[in-house]
Amino acid sequence: MTETLLILDGGTGRELARRGAPFRQPEWSALALIEGPQFVSAVHRAYVEAGADVITTNSYALVPFHIGVERFASEGALLAARAGQLARDVADASSHSVRVAGSLPPVCGSYRPDLVDLDRARPILNVLIGALAPNVDHWLAETLSSLAEARLCAMLTAPTGKALWLSFTLEDDGATDAPALRSGESVAEAAYLAQEVGAAALLFNCSQPEVMEAAISSARAILGAQSAIRIGVYANAFPPMAADAEANSGLSPIRADLTPEGYARFAAAWYAAGASILGGCCGIGPEHIAALRAGVTA
Repeated sequence: MTETLLILDGGTGRELARRGAPFRQPEWSALALIEGPQFVSAVHRAYVEAGADVITTNSYALVPFHIGVERFASEGALLAARAGQLARDVADASSHSVRVAGSLPPVCGSYRPDLVDLDRARPILNVLIGALAPNVDHWLAETLSSLAEARLCAMLTAPTGKALWLSFTLEDDGATDAPALRSGESVAEAAYLAQEVGAAALLFNCSQPEVMEAAISSARAILGAQSAIRIGVYANAFPPMAADAEANSGLSPIRADLTPEGYARFAAAWYAAGASILGGCCGIGPEHIAALRAGVTA
């Protein structure tokens, strides 16, 4: 690897809960934006102090599923703008260069390609994009389970002129022989799509660490070693998610083997396989990010 390694932050929701932030269903991590924004700032700072080069706006739960249809209509843009400003302020105050990624979630439901409704998603994403745009350096369309979601995000973010990172959640229950999205579409198809829409990075997130290395290899086979499209990984620390899982229905258990050191060992293999963006998703905290910063390239 000759490409400069970028370290992402880790998960936000569980870290907010661990710090005593306002946190409950259905609002999930959005509740801290509403009732305790200082906790959101504290989580961003913790990741910056751990060595993150990129922090992600706390906008994943700013969708009607979590905050309700009426609140989204009346306060969605305000809350998204707040999420962007909180991240921007922390990034700008850092002693090292930190970028802000604008999180664009799968608004119809995480891990559920069967629930994707582009007509329903479009206006929600437009609100988030419009409110976040002034404070983000690039977009992170994350936990995407289908190519259709990715195409929509690419189309809607293009007018902003900001780079787009596409991040897909993978099938991780052993049901497929080759690396695949939860829709059953292949990682190779995702790589072709990243090329088609001009994405700056192709990532894989919110899936078991064990499936990530094969996804990196599959993506590199399509993109080629000299591609300008970076490959990245930020796995979760949960047991496999069932096909009918409901996103954020409760705090999932954490695997005992995914200590900071254990997670860093996986990340070192991802780096060796060709990933140049590394971070963490659900259940991966500042201690894990510090371990990535300290040891992945050693």
